Amino acid sequence: MTSMIDLNADLGEDEYPAGIARDVDIMDIVSSCNIACGGHAGSPDTMRRMLSAAKARSIAPGAHPSYPDRAGFGRQTMDISPENLEITLTRQLHEIAAIAAEVDIMLTHIKPHGALYNDAQDDPILSTLLVDIAARENLALVGMPGSLIQKKSVEQDIAFISEAFIDRRYTDNGRLVPRNQADAVITDEDDRISQGICLAQGTAFAAQSGNSLILKAQSLCLHSDSDGALGTAKRMRLALENAGIVIGPAE
Repeated sequence: MTSMIDLNADLGEDEYPAGIARDVDIMDIVSSCNIACGGHAGSPDTMRRMLSAAKARSIAPGAHPSYPDRAGFGRQTMDISPENLEITLTRQLHEIAAIAAEVDIMLTHIKPHGALYNDAQDDPILSTLLVDIAARENLALVGMPGSLIQKKSVEQDIAFISEAFIDRRYTDNGRLVPRNQADAVITDEDDRISQGICLAQGTAFAAQSGNSLILKAQSLCLHSDSDGALGTAKRMRLALENAGIVIGPAE
């Protein structure tokens, strides 16, 4: 039986022409994308360009909201009330949804960005907030396998997409190594491809400690702003296909 995996990328975070061109090229390779919608990066123009490119390539677009932290690129935990966080996340989602309607493409999912993504995996308040928003917006929610977000999504019958990263190191408990620690980002392309294949096949790979870890994911993510991201995306897709794995949006 042939297995299937979604290959996704976080896009629309770079407003320079070279970054936009790279993101559009990555869309020729992936099967879904997560588009920055103003919280940490992104503008109406980048959202429109990313959504138009996704439509032209028939890939599944999602919203990539974050803490309202453009100065820190959404990578720092914020002291913000749940009520105010809900307001800013809803605003981000409605802005990209309105642009998607103009482009005539449907959003398929929500994937939180950066610190919000990491914080919410095991936080009862944040995970509940994100699941409630996904339910209200009728969108699937992307998160880590074995997370509180997954548990709450299942309990509320919300579509959940389990995700793992080919270019990030993991702790022994299946969480991402914080970016402020050494070796949090995998820079060697061979190591990225090797980890990606293990994640796609559900086989063991090395956590940061050197211990073996197995994660079962429906979608593999690569970051468009990682060095060599486009080359990694091309090699990752080829390696997956050579392993008999079909690339397609998670369902």
